[in-house]
Amino acid sequence: MEKTDKQLVAEYLGGDEKSLEILIKKYLGQIYGFAYKRVRNSQDAEDITQETFVKVWRSLKKFDAEKSFRAWIFSIAKNTCIDFFRKKKALLYLETIKEIGEKDKNLERIDIIQLLSSTTQKLIPQYQSILSFYHNDNLNFREISEKTGESINTVKSRYRRAILTLRKSISEN
Repeated sequence: MEKTDKQLVAEYLGGDEKSLEILIKKYLGQIYGFAYKRVRNSQDAEDITQETFVKVWRSLKKFDAEKSFRAWIFSIAKNTCIDFFRKKKALLYLETIKEIGEKDKNLERIDIIQLLSSTTQKLIPQYQSILSFYHNDNLNFREISEKTGESINTVKSRYRRAILTLRKSISEN
């Protein structure tokens, strides 16, 4: 008879390492598929899958046995995907800064910062505040949404529009 997830978790917490291996084998393909659907890249999906199982291993003692293990592990996978995209967005912002430098290699670093600052100040206040919360205060979209009282989709949309507007303004300079 096949053991339930709850039984396997309890046995692992009781010292049976094999139980964790069984859980990993059971969910490995599902978590990879979940991640791949979101990132559309096998290497990134593998990294997300691995990170998910590391988080599961680290947090298994905190797992509430009254809850569904499957829902819990997919929640961790979802949050790991969100973290992946958050890092990717930070890279997008850095790429924008890099584009400024490539446009005119004779500009000194202080000129680049001044250009970015002055261009950012020309944005509408809603775009400025979203960029400031995200990049200066290191808030995620959900936290910005709570702080501003705007929906999370509004916050995401304004962030994307702000980045696109910055790129356009910078390329025109």
